[in-house]
Amino acid sequence: MKKPTQKPAQKTPAKPAGKSMKKAQNKTLKAETGRPMRKATEKLWSGRFNEATSADVEAFTESISFDQRLWRHDIQGSIAHARMLAAQRIITAKEAEAIIRGLDNIAADIRSGDFFFSRNLEDIHMNIESNLTARIGDPGKKLHTARSRNDQVALDLRLYLRDEIQSILSLIQRLEGTLISIAEQHDTVIMPGYTHLQRAQPVLLAHHLLAYVAMLDRDRDRFTDCLRRMDVLPLGACALSGTSLPTDRALVAKQLGFRAIALNSIDAVSDRDFAVEFLASSAIVIMHLSRFAEELVLWSTEEFRFIEISDRFTTGSSIMPQKKNPDVAELIRGKTGRVYGNLISLLTLMKGLPLAYNRDMQEDKLPVFDTADTVNACLAIMNGMLPAITFNAARMKATAGEGYSTATDLAEYLVKKGIPFREAHSITGRIVFHCIQNKAGLETLELSVLQSFSPVIAKDIYRVLDPSTSVSARTSYGGTSPAEVKRQIRYYRKLLKIK
Repeated sequence: MKKPTQKPAQKTPAKPAGKSMKKAQNKTLKAETGRPMRKATEKLWSGRFNEATSADVEAFTESISFDQRLWRHDIQGSIAHARMLAAQRIITAKEAEAIIRGLDNIAADIRSGDFFFSRNLEDIHMNIESNLTARIGDPGKKLHTARSRNDQVALDLRLYLRDEIQSILSLIQRLEGTLISIAEQHDTVIMPGYTHLQRAQPVLLAHHLLAYVAMLDRDRDRFTDCLRRMDVLPLGACALSGTSLPTDRALVAKQLGFRAIALNSIDAVSDRDFAVEFLASSAIVIMHLSRFAEELVLWSTEEFRFIEISDRFTTGSSIMPQKKNPDVAELIRGKTGRVYGNLISLLTLMKGLPLAYNRDMQEDKLPVFDTADTVNACLAIMNGMLPAITFNAARMKATAGEGYSTATDLAEYLVKKGIPFREAHSITGRIVFHCIQNKAGLETLELSVLQSFSPVIAKDIYRVLDPSTSVSARTSYGGTSPAEVKRQIRYYRKLLKIK
């Protein structure tokens, strides 16, 4: 018996390779099976055609250059399908064993970089099936029984997104925990709260950070809901109408861990709602990241001086030696546009398609893949950057007291003295105008001056005008008082099961 050829020590990346790899693989396959790989011009569907596909058409229609990343999910689905075919006696147990062994070997070759992906074989499904048949012969030709590439690709994409959503959910929860930890470490730091990017009222930095936790928690809910609706098996719908063969879709669903089976075979192969919903959820979460990134950019400016981002997450200038640029935050903000574009791309792709499958739907993958990569990367880098930020507590507190930020406290003080709110608002406005004209702060006005606007004002007003008192007074549910912020932190810690 001929000894198998020893593989070279240097592994080749799993990508389209040159003629030498193709020749070596053909040689290996011929040694193992007695037959070479199917010629690239021999399509798995070539029986009905008299002419070879144009090289231009092959280049235009191929998807293997990007859908090869689905190989794990394609093999996972094929193994479950083969087991079902054997269980239903559509193929023999021996044939199923050969198929599964062959698929496992293909997976090993792809992992090690020894698999040649052929553009002439169009996509990941045909590349794997063709290679499998070359390895094991006729049993490989039986794997595609009772399925179509239409339901196969729908399955692969669901399996892929199921994994990606689990990754995103883990990163979102980690980011929530990161923000909660930072909030706890800075639970006494006061900063100016803003509306219209104008100083409005003093708030706790922790309260500001917890606003992003609230956003991210909604994102977590959205992806969880998306995952639930995605968790439906399309395989077994075949091209669009099902099959006359005695398949068992429930067995396949159980093997692959799907909670439900697609009810309508036409919908099963033509549905991309789950992908659109994934992109929509991604667009919202990256919008939240972008808003936070925008604040980090602003806060790190000399004008704000609220934070300093670690050198590890900033870059310099090629011409200005003094520069320290918040490039990571800017790129998170910039990458938001591509995720929005991917959502619009898929919505536009689907809006005019008649039932059932159309080749247009091949274009669903690049937006999905790019979005999954982008969102995972942005969440991961944000998780790394935030703990390395230094907050300038003194600068934040000093700024919080500027811009007449306790004017609302003055108005509420007057309300507590029995003055109607609208009148209290007007009195406070006149006091602020006086301060502007005289370039004075509310807290610097003499009591006699304040009483000239309203005789109910007493000495206790100065304590009210202090930013710390202002923050502590906001005790309404969900407010910025220390007690309320601590309650929010306890709530999220319990919700997220953070010790």
